[in-house]
Amino acid sequence: MTATTEDRRDASAPATVLLERLSKHFTSPEGATVKAVDDITLELAGGSFVTLLGPSGCGKTTTLRMIAGFEVPTTGRIMVDDKDIAPLTPDKRGMGMVFQSYALFPHLTVHDNVAFGVELQGKKGQELERTIENALDLVNLHGLGARKISELSGGQQQRVALARAMAIEPRVLLFDEPLSNLDAKLRVSLRSEIRRIQQALGTTSVYVTHDQAEAMALSDVVVVMNAGRIEQSGPPDEVYRRPASRFVADFIGRANFLSGEVLAVNGDEIDISLMGVAVSIPAGEGHVKGGTAVVVSRPESVRIGEGDLRANVKGSTFLGSYAEYELELGGGQDNMLAVDGDWMSHGIHAPGEEIAWALIPERAYALPAGAEHEAPAEA
Repeated sequence: MTATTEDRRDASAPATVLLERLSKHFTSPEGATVKAVDDITLELAGGSFVTLLGPSGCGKTTTLRMIAGFEVPTTGRIMVDDKDIAPLTPDKRGMGMVFQSYALFPHLTVHDNVAFGVELQGKKGQELERTIENALDLVNLHGLGARKISELSGGQQQRVALARAMAIEPRVLLFDEPLSNLDAKLRVSLRSEIRRIQQALGTTSVYVTHDQAEAMALSDVVVVMNAGRIEQSGPPDEVYRRPASRFVADFIGRANFLSGEVLAVNGDEIDISLMGVAVSIPAGEGHVKGGTAVVVSRPESVRIGEGDLRANVKGSTFLGSYAEYELELGGGQDNMLAVDGDWMSHGIHAPGEEIAWALIPERAYALPAGAEHEAPAEA
């Protein structure tokens, strides 16, 4: 059948991906059912960079493997441009994958590693060589085609793996913790390269990591997973600023959790008593109605040296542009972390001092007490 103009246009446009009520269950050696992925729904916009973030065992890698075709879903569908790809084998899904272990052919040169998938697509001669050259140029490996894999550094090997995945012009790029085997400095450098390349190509990408900094730096959308389910998804700044559950707040960055009594819910604001002092914070997705609530704040959301709340300095660390404090609040509250970027106006506080502090209201967030999870959010 001859492809229509619309078909050709769709094939060249960034792919949309829909995971619809996707689950993967395994049976443990004891015979119990383990829900590695538990009924998740997630939509990836065409050209977006989406990161699946979470601790070990949260289901992120299993989800990626189902998208790639290496695992068969127990239930649910995987749709690419409104087409169910379940019947397709991995090599027929139009996806490129970059692995944690590089997965390069050690007996082949850089050139031949990149050529492998392209040759399977039927490209030959000048077209083949042009594709390989463009891929190596994109990852800054121009002129290294004749090198053996054993002659390359870890960072260069991962660049070859990325070039090989891109050379087949995939509809979707998949990354399985590709930087975890590299040192810290190289990880920072390569994550910038990955983001630059993805933006240049406009390829829909799914990236798996447990590293929060990677997720924040790379992503258009961060999907936080826990125990096989999606806790929250959204732009990185939104997930950081407005966590949908205590798990998200605690997993991404550092967070303080303060217990308080709800005094009133007034439209867009919630009045809460913290250690006998009334504070007002914006109402939001926390669904707080009354009773006891947990106020979530980041260390940088605390003002030092002002307000009606009091704390004793347990620990003080001067870090140049800011000071960091561990504060004892008393009253059954956990110790609180605070970052003071305005230390020049009032000096550095020493351990044992009593200080005043206040929350920056628009940066605080209330959750119902005891609510470990809110309803999972969908992208």
